[in-house]
Amino acid sequence: MSKQQYFFLILILGSLSALGPFSIDMYLPGFPAIAQDLNTTAARVTLSLSSFFVGISAGQLLYGPLLDRFGRKKPLYVGLAVYVLASIGCATVHTINGLIVLRLVQAIGSCAAGVASVAMIRDLFPVKDSAKVFALIMLVIGLSPMIAPTAGSYVTAAFGWHGVFIVLAAMGLLLLVATFLWLPETYKPDTTMSLKPRPILTNFWAVLREPQFYTYTFTGAMSFCGLFAYVAGSPLVFMGIFGVDGKVYGWIFAFLSVGLIGASQVNSYLLRYYQNEQLVHTALICQVLTGLVFLVLISGGWIGLNGTIALLFIFLCCLGFSSPNTAALSLAPFSRNAGSASALMGATRMAMGALASMAVSVFSNGTTVPMVSIMAVTSVVALFLLLTGRRHITEQVEVSAEQMAEPVH
Repeated sequence: MSKQQYFFLILILGSLSALGPFSIDMYLPGFPAIAQDLNTTAARVTLSLSSFFVGISAGQLLYGPLLDRFGRKKPLYVGLAVYVLASIGCATVHTINGLIVLRLVQAIGSCAAGVASVAMIRDLFPVKDSAKVFALIMLVIGLSPMIAPTAGSYVTAAFGWHGVFIVLAAMGLLLLVATFLWLPETYKPDTTMSLKPRPILTNFWAVLREPQFYTYTFTGAMSFCGLFAYVAGSPLVFMGIFGVDGKVYGWIFAFLSVGLIGASQVNSYLLRYYQNEQLVHTALICQVLTGLVFLVLISGGWIGLNGTIALLFIFLCCLGFSSPNTAALSLAPFSRNAGSASALMGATRMAMGALASMAVSVFSNGTTVPMVSIMAVTSVVALFLLLTGRRHITEQVEVSAEQMAEPVH
């Protein structure tokens, strides 16, 4: 493989992986405009974000078997085509209910890109090289929450919120063409692969019965709810309550993403000296304390814009340490069922995240309290699940710093 082929391959696979994150973050600055145009509230617009998380959750369970049964490219073609059509629908929709439904469809389409890109990396590269490739892909994904809302704010300012979905549709179409022209079929379809529900559910049940899996999967999912609550509530908090414009909101979102991404990189270094469990435990305690202090300060009206940004930054740093370690510990006991375990873990996170983002909308009262309350409560629950669940783990499988170099998706 030439350097040019390698570059285009990584570029396409990285773009496929980033399609979902871009679809989540790019339209956030347009929440006030969407609410105004569709004659609804910003809190109800948040449900279009929740429906996207539901679609991602379902898609993770759907595409794994399909990619094994029909090869990598055919399900990817279908997923990207669905994504493009749903994005165009989002750009032309006239009701908030229509947007909520179309975002669900858009998510199911985008999920094909994320799941297929990971599978194709496994197919194309030996284990020795795949860690380096995943590191490059994760760099692209990590940059997405920094670039997408900022880019979205400028697109919204120039062309309105409809323009964001036109841009996303164009991205999906370009990826569909690039996949057809330049991505090889990396996996021969397995006609023996059963798509019947019973064997798939039996496989998932076998994974769920592992104490280390359910302890760290549900701990990580509850901990990660704080991120979903922040993403869902931040447009209302920053643009609605503090009155910043869309462009400033995009830059604030980008700055806060540095905390999450930076902490996850520091985490890889700390694993040389500490075990995963130690880092998870410490990070969750800090997350709980930050969430509770944040809730007290915001409830008393003792904190403004700068203090809110500072505490959110600290909270996201805690997530940057807890999230990769809970993910790695969840999958560590598996060799045979790693694909099913990964899909189930991802689906659980997204499903719980969808509930957290819905709660932000349901309990919205024009203040920052609902968002921060959900962040604090879910953090407390996560710590409780960790402390109670690890009692059932007889022999914990840890993950080394070298193994963590290959990111868990």
